[in-house]
Amino acid sequence: MSGSAEPADSMRSADQLPVPAPRPGSAPMAAGPAGDDPLDRAVWRLRSRGCWLDAAALLEPHATRQASAALRRAALLVERCMFTAAGWAEAEDALRTAEALAGDDDERGGAACERGQLAYTSTVLGVRDRADEARSALGRAAALLAPGTAGRPLLDFRRGLMAEHVADSPDAARAAYRRAHAGATAHGDALLLSFTWRHLAGLALRDGELAEARHGFTESLRIREELGFLVGTAPALAALADAAPEDEAVRLRTEAARLFRLMGGVPTWLAGQLPPPLPEETAGAEATAG
Repeated sequence: MSGSAEPADSMRSADQLPVPAPRPGSAPMAAGPAGDDPLDRAVWRLRSRGCWLDAAALLEPHATRQASAALRRAALLVERCMFTAAGWAEAEDALRTAEALAGDDDERGGAACERGQLAYTSTVLGVRDRADEARSALGRAAALLAPGTAGRPLLDFRRGLMAEHVADSPDAARAAYRRAHAGATAHGDALLLSFTWRHLAGLALRDGELAEARHGFTESLRIREELGFLVGTAPALAALADAAPEDEAVRLRTEAARLFRLMGGVPTWLAGQLPPPLPEETAGAEATAG
């Protein structure tokens, strides 16, 4: 799996959807930087550093009775599975709670979207083939989430992931990513834009459109750095390296590897794509251990 494509997760060609430049704003589901609410800020700080269990624990007192909190908690634990290939039982339990508490179509659609993402993640990481479950859940979410609603761009993005990585249909994936990109722009969803930029760039690279790919990967990295999405920065660096000249690519991959090790080897699927530690890093680690 190349660094340009997260197993998740402005093209300037004339046929690209005309969308304005991305701007910082709220992120999907288990939200990114969000207003003045202390709980939202605390959840984001933990999530952005890969501390999903701690972030979910902050939401747990609310998640037993509030559908929105239950859905946010489930989304955190589903994301943990994608980045760590662990925690499946916790994510399933959280999803069942979110599904039980859902009281309207938006909440039911959001829970179905997370159900589909969990099944997709299991499939693409080779844990267990749940592709049929993923298709069913995402189809159910599409029936529940009306066009224009806040949850629709994330659903479009995840349907693009299915098209690209399960169905091997890059044209369908590109169309879904473009819908997600336009929707994320309309809703000011900067974190989701970092994913759509990245995956559109991956498809451009696949087609040999190097300038478009480099532009998209650069935008994705820029947004993640601006938001402080630390756990997603190493993949963004590695992806940009795929479209960079050789000297720059070495530098980007070295920085991605350093950050990957700083994050404790997360995301796990990036491990085989990065260079080994530099001698000074190894020496420093041994000195610390001693």
